[in-house]
Amino acid sequence: MPTKITYYAIVNEFSTRERPGGVIRRVHDDEGQEDQAFTRNLTWEHSPLLYAYERGNLDNKFFEISEVEADQIVERIRRTVTGKG
Repeated sequence: MPTKITYYAIVNEFSTRERPGGVIRRVHDDEGQEDQAFTRNLTWEHSPLLYAYERGNLDNKFFEISEVEADQIVERIRRTVTGKG
């Protein structure tokens, strides 16, 4: 099975759909499924947030987005963390 990646914007009480607080990707491949968030460490790391949302934890909302939109959020996080831009 080819790898399939679905991206989601993270929105909570401190962010909006237009300016999400973060981004998660769900990676499906031959080994299963893993959710990863782009973190302030500037790396993709395992995250339970989307799984928790699907099980009823509504602290965050998730909106499926395109890879281009996900890249824009990642770049914004990089600029914020590094102070460049």
